[in-house]
Amino acid sequence: MNAPPPGSPSSLPLNPPSRPWYERLNVINVTLLIFLLAVVFSGASIQGSDRDLNVWQNLTNFLREFLPPDFSVLPRTIEALIETIEIAVLSTFCSIIISLLIGLGAAQTLAPPWLVVTMRMLLNLIRTIPSLIWAVIAVVALGATAHAGVAALTLYSVGYLGKFFSEAFESVDINVARSLRGIGADPLQAFQFGIWPHAKPLIWSHSIWMLEYNIRSASIIGYVGAGGLGLQLHAYQEFQQWDRFATVLLCILSVVTLLDFLGEWIRRRIANHNRNAPVSIAE
Repeated sequence: MNAPPPGSPSSLPLNPPSRPWYERLNVINVTLLIFLLAVVFSGASIQGSDRDLNVWQNLTNFLREFLPPDFSVLPRTIEALIETIEIAVLSTFCSIIISLLIGLGAAQTLAPPWLVVTMRMLLNLIRTIPSLIWAVIAVVALGATAHAGVAALTLYSVGYLGKFFSEAFESVDINVARSLRGIGADPLQAFQFGIWPHAKPLIWSHSIWMLEYNIRSASIIGYVGAGGLGLQLHAYQEFQQWDRFATVLLCILSVVTLLDFLGEWIRRRIANHNRNAPVSIAE
């Protein structure tokens, strides 16, 4: 009877020798272990209310007041929704322009180390402050207007888009741009044809996600006077008018869902365009 060839499944031992536990440790396993320990510790430390609450009854009462929505406030809600969208669009546009510059400076493959460290520290500082706190600062500086909302969300968005854009630029093969430089392309052409076509789908994807996020955030920062739907949400919450609160949430859901489908369509078009477009250098 012929022996099975080496390396075939039948030639492998049925019970392979087990390695010691310390030999199976790597970065992923250690990180997972630390995370699981943190979950167990957090679950044991967090305490609930000492009161004897009937959670199901409380939720049932809330839903009875929440549904059906009161559409009598729809005209006023649509006006506030338009202002919310305007705040989100303007803040997203401004943050994209600023984040492109910061993202280039924070990309390790494109910028010198001292600039990378500086830009990343700046982005960390911006992300440390929540959007609602940025809104409070903006209201103090600019007054309780929609301009404060634009300023707050612009600063907050830069903290995330700057990080996302830098990672998008780092994911591109820098050798393509270097090759273009080697055959006579100037820096702008090398970026336009060697880096931007590959980073563009990620840039657009992150930008659309940020717009969706800013529409939701613009609805919240109105709680502190920064314009948008937040003022209505705050008033309906204070007077426990949950049916009107539901109408506002439905309007936000409609816009976010529409943006989600639009963003997916744009991402598909960009991906198809990149697959079909030839790479060339402008004369």
